[in-house]
Amino acid sequence: MTEHLVIAAAAFFAGMLNTVAGGGTFLTFPALVYTGVPVVAANATSAVAVFPGYLGGAAGFRREIAAFDRRKLMKITGATVLGGLVGSLLLLVSSNEAFSVAVPFLLAFATLAFAFGDRLQSWAQRHSFGAGGGSIGTLLVSIYGGYFNGGLGIVLLALFSVWGMRDLNLMNGLKNGLSFVLSAISVGTFAAAGIVAWPQAALMMAAATVGGYAGAPVARALPRSVVKAVVIIVGAAMSAVFFWRLLA
Repeated sequence: MTEHLVIAAAAFFAGMLNTVAGGGTFLTFPALVYTGVPVVAANATSAVAVFPGYLGGAAGFRREIAAFDRRKLMKITGATVLGGLVGSLLLLVSSNEAFSVAVPFLLAFATLAFAFGDRLQSWAQRHSFGAGGGSIGTLLVSIYGGYFNGGLGIVLLALFSVWGMRDLNLMNGLKNGLSFVLSAISVGTFAAAGIVAWPQAALMMAAATVGGYAGAPVARALPRSVVKAVVIIVGAAMSAVFFWRLLA
């Protein structure tokens, strides 16, 4: 019963965190490892667990998503599908050792990218990269997200900053919509490979859905500086945790 409460609570707050700032897998992944799920299976199960939470978050930001340019949305959605498939397949052929080495560096990079998003935006605008909707960047981020879902929201928000986007409500809506598409690909791949712990995943999916929808009004109410601080704090803390696991 205690283990069920731990993973249910982790999934609820992960769904909310994914909607507000990203990084919800930082809660679900450790919770699954704590309850005894092997590392690679925990990663796959965590991706499944937060999957419906992205749908709840996207629904909460449906007005913002509808305002985004439709042609650009279709282009980056296609890149997300392809990248998610590639990343998911990479996880299936990766060893636990390779997985453990890569994750902390990727998380640290994502956190730094968002922390210095304003400077990145200024640089991008000077080099004519300010327009949103880049397929290459979306593809690379989606490969990362398919490989390890942790910090996906942070990386996406950093990417949107590079594009020159400033409206955090729009950025959060787009982040949740693309995360849902990518996670759908990952869920199908991991399920077909048989590496998902389904009893835990089912409980966490339900909790993450409620948390994801509950997070939308919270995100709208918070100032941009607060949301950005949450992203940076979560990313820095989890980067430190994974570096510690690597060196331990």
